[in-house]
Amino acid sequence: MGDSLGSSSAALADARDVRAQDVPTLTKAELAEMLFEQVGLNKRESKDMVEAFFDVIREALEQGDSVKLSGFGNFQLRDKPQRPGRNPKTGEIIPITARRVVTFHASQKLKALVEERVEPLPVDVA
Repeated sequence: MGDSLGSSSAALADARDVRAQDVPTLTKAELAEMLFEQVGLNKRESKDMVEAFFDVIREALEQGDSVKLSGFGNFQLRDKPQRPGRNPKTGEIIPITARRVVTFHASQKLKALVEERVEPLPVDVA
């Protein structure tokens, strides 16, 4: 049973690697380039604006605030309590420490736009 689980995990990891390579990614540099081309800011101003935008979001989250971007979604903080976990190699029970995580919840508007405009990723069943 352990072998099939291991091979399933490996197959899932391989599928994630392939999917990550196939899905286009929008980077901060590309956002800055879009501001340069579409808004008319110079390249330095564009880069600074993108950095400032993310700095404001990061600082708000660091201070414990939620960030609500109308028509886009909400970044929220969630406190996860300590819980028991297992060392996958030994099976030993070990505590997973409490932590704070950032979650993103897309707005209904964003969900609807994504749903109508994006074709599902191809699934390789081989």
